[in-house]
Amino acid sequence: MALIVSSKEMAVSLKGRTALVTGAARGIGRAIAMELARDGADLALIDLSPDVADTAAAVRELGVKAVIAQADVSDADAVQSAVDSFVAELGGIDILVNNAALVKNIAPIGKMTTDAWQTEISVNLGGPFNMIRAVVEQMAQAGWGRIINISSVAARGGLHFQAGYAASKNGVLGLTHNVTLEYARQGVTCNAILPGVIETENVLAMPKAIIEGAKAFAPARRLGRVEEVAHLVTFLASDKAGYINGSEIDIDGGTRLTTISLGSRAELKETADTLARAFED
Repeated sequence: MALIVSSKEMAVSLKGRTALVTGAARGIGRAIAMELARDGADLALIDLSPDVADTAAAVRELGVKAVIAQADVSDADAVQSAVDSFVAELGGIDILVNNAALVKNIAPIGKMTTDAWQTEISVNLGGPFNMIRAVVEQMAQAGWGRIINISSVAARGGLHFQAGYAASKNGVLGLTHNVTLEYARQGVTCNAILPGVIETENVLAMPKAIIEGAKAFAPARRLGRVEEVAHLVTFLASDKAGYINGSEIDIDGGTRLTTISLGSRAELKETADTLARAFED
């Protein structure tokens, strides 16, 4: 007997929910904010860039509320102040998406500076910790909450010359697991999404050789789209995902299955040098 599922049964509704998205000015964060808004959620948006106001304006055009804060997620006091202002304007936070991250620290471990390492850990791991700490108790008291942490395929396999990024994204997995252990019985879910190479503005600005190499490395032979990550986030934020908890969900076109690097040391050095130039301010 064939199973017939209607589009109504598949649809996600987040009407009446408030979602907080970090790193919402552009890229994956903006796509997530837009998709949450399309599904009916009101939005609280955090980013250091003033462009977060543009995301908020686009969200409001979809008929939902949006408030913003320009804040550094690695600053615990700034995070708490932003969350307090969001709660005052929108009510409690039901959904938290930890997306904000740095990815500009390119150097071999032996030459990586302490400041660069600590900055990346503070933003990429300390940021999600600060955000979760600011909202998880209110979620637990309400008996419902969704926390979605954007990690990376680098969390499992590492990245040449990006130890800070890989280590911080691996730490996000441990943080995800602990939130589940401590808050699942109170109706809070916490899951991690591990994207591969996604078509963000920064990625598309990289040299063509690196982009083509990333496509060749992925079994899907293409880059991921920001909308694909956003669709996964909205599902995890919904009631339909209530029994998915503490999970690590890859969205990488199968890249994690390609475990052998065929690049020579010279090629890896050339790639690292190219990346360093690409990310220079």
